[in-house]
Amino acid sequence: MKKATIRSVPTPHGEGRLHTRRATSPMATLLLSHGAGGGVDSRDLWALADALPAQGFSVVLFEQPWRVAGRKVATAPPTLDAALRCAADMMRVRTPLVVGGRSAGARSAARTARMLGASGCLALSFPLHAPGRTEPTRLQELRAVGLPTLLIQGERDPMGRPEEFPSELETLDMVVVPGGDHGLKVPARGEVSQDEAMGIVVESTLEWLVREVVGNPSRR
Repeated sequence: MKKATIRSVPTPHGEGRLHTRRATSPMATLLLSHGAGGGVDSRDLWALADALPAQGFSVVLFEQPWRVAGRKVATAPPTLDAALRCAADMMRVRTPLVVGGRSAGARSAARTARMLGASGCLALSFPLHAPGRTEPTRLQELRAVGLPTLLIQGERDPMGRPEEFPSELETLDMVVVPGGDHGLKVPARGEVSQDEAMGIVVESTLEWLVREVVGNPSRR
């Protein structure tokens, strides 16, 4: 695994960090942020950062200021969005940009992708609602993206099972990780192994990027 380049990002809410794995001749760049219960070392984010640069896609993982400061609890959603905007401004990419993330990071991406000039949105384990509840939902955040969006959801995610997402969202493509929970962890004796689950994440993201970003000139 190629070592990431790390840069500090000044934001109104403290210092964030960009962890960059750059492709040699990138066709597009992914800016991905983490969830409210973990950092950029989550299995799905690092699977993408490890695999996609060799396929022509740079991956930049954004570590939110609250996490850099060593706090255990994420700050309010508006602060996440503001910090993500600062990260995007510092990057100044010349390729098509895809904004995404996991869980709270997916929500932040959905809220900001369009204003950041992104060509698409990648939502990993989108938290449709609190665990064990069905209302209220955050579906409106997905509806408002207005860009091609790939949703990768665990089959057993207590914060939003795949069948809870409506099928009429025209810009939304969904991929289901069999047996996956909110962290996309799968059972030891499940339908797929953990490595295979991460393979689904990487391969489906790569296919979507080629089809919706690289293969669609209007999105560049």
